Amino acid sequence: MTLIVTFEVEGDPVPKSRPRFARRGQFVQTYTDAKTIDYETQVAMKARQAIGASEPLQGALTVFLYLRYGVPTSYSKKRKEACLRGVEYPKKVDIDNVYKSITDAMNGIVYTDDSQIVEAHITKVYAETAGANIMVQETE
Repeated sequence: MTLIVTFEVEGDPVPKSRPRFARRGQFVQTYTDAKTIDYETQVAMKARQAIGASEPLQGALTVFLYLRYGVPTSYSKKRKEACLRGVEYPKKVDIDNVYKSITDAMNGIVYTDDSQIVEAHITKVYAETAGANIMVQETE
């Protein structure tokens, strides 16, 4: 039996940002920015709800991400319609950084470690409502 976990996270998907550094006296501290932490917390919360009381998935996994971004308000009506028809795609966000943010947030919840992921399918589009549809399934 193939186990599947699916859930949705509302709002524009947030890419994992580069580590930040701050000097604290004689030491340098590394930290993650608040926007990334907030998004990863939101993904983790939705993942916990989706998996319920089940144990994390074991073995090889496939991840499907459908990333929906809102059309910028500055776009003309004609350009907005083109975006929603799939003529134009979001360019500013790297999907690999969003993938990292989402998969890191699911560590220890949906699966034991993201090293279990052997296959990923990622789609990035403009949509009326921003969000991320996430599906993780055991690979047969």
